[in-house]
Amino acid sequence: MDDSRRVRYREGMSGEPQASEQASRIHPTAIVHPNAHVHPSVRLGPYAVIDGDVEIDADCVIGPHAYLTGHTKIGRNNRFHASCVIGDEPQDHKYKGEPTKLRIGDDNVFREHVTVHRSNKLEEDTVIGSHNLLMAGSHVGHNVVVGDHVILANAALLAGHVHVADRVFISGSCLVHQFVRVGPYAMMQGGAGISKDLPPYAIAAGENEICGLNVVGLRRNGFSAEVRLELRELYRRLFRSGAPLGPALREALAEPHGPEARLFLDFIRTSKRGVCSHGRRAEVVDAE
Repeated sequence: MDDSRRVRYREGMSGEPQASEQASRIHPTAIVHPNAHVHPSVRLGPYAVIDGDVEIDADCVIGPHAYLTGHTKIGRNNRFHASCVIGDEPQDHKYKGEPTKLRIGDDNVFREHVTVHRSNKLEEDTVIGSHNLLMAGSHVGHNVVVGDHVILANAALLAGHVHVADRVFISGSCLVHQFVRVGPYAMMQGGAGISKDLPPYAIAAGENEICGLNVVGLRRNGFSAEVRLELRELYRRLFRSGAPLGPALREALAEPHGPEARLFLDFIRTSKRGVCSHGRRAEVVDAE
C-alpha cells in the first residue's frame, strides 16, 4: 500500500492489524491521507477520501465516494453512505480558511448525499450528537448543534447556528432558518419552514405555525398521562386561548409546574427570535 493510502493509528487505539486484514477493510481505490487518524476497524468503500485532519474511531463504515475533510472528529460506529460530504468549509462569506471544527458522536447514520459543514469560527464547533439518522440529501450547516436521537428526513435543511435538541423529528423538505432553536421532542411536518423558535413537544406545520403537541411522540417516550395533560393545558392557555402570549406566559411562570412543563415555559421565555404560534403570525415573546 503506497503512502497516499497508508492509515495512521491514533495513540491509544488497540491492535494494529496485519497488512492483509487492513487491506480487506480498505478498498484499493480509497484514498487516506497519511496524517489521518483512522481506527484499524474502520471500513472504507470504493473511492472514499479521508483528508489529513480527520479522526475516525472504531467500527465506522465509510461508503463509496464519501468525502471526509476538515478538522473533523468522528466517534464510534458511525455509518456514512454513498457520496456524503462531511466537514467541508462553511458556506459563509466571513469564513477565511481558519481550522474550524466538526465533532460527531457515536452510532449515527448519514445516508446518501448528506452534507455537514464545519463551523465558521474557532471558538464554536459544529456538533452532531449520537444515535441520529440523517436521511438522504439532508444538510447541516455551519455552527449547528444537533442533540441525540434526532431524525432529519430526506432533504431537510438546517441553516447555520441552528440548535436542535434531543428526540426531534424533522420531516422531509423542511427548512430551518439560521439561529433558530428547536426544542426537545418537537416535530416538523413535511415541507414546513420556520424562522422562529419551535417550542418543545410542539408540531410545526406550514410557515412558522404550530398545530398542537406531539402527543404520540410523548407517549412513545414514556411521558405519563398526567404530564401530557399538564402540557396540553399549558399549550391551550398560551397558544389557543386568544390571550396575548406575553401575559399568558407571565401568569403560567408564576405557578408551580413539573419539570417537563417548566422546560416548555422556560424555552418560550428565553426565546430571542419569538416562537411559532398556533394558527396565527409568530410573535415576539415579552414575558418581563
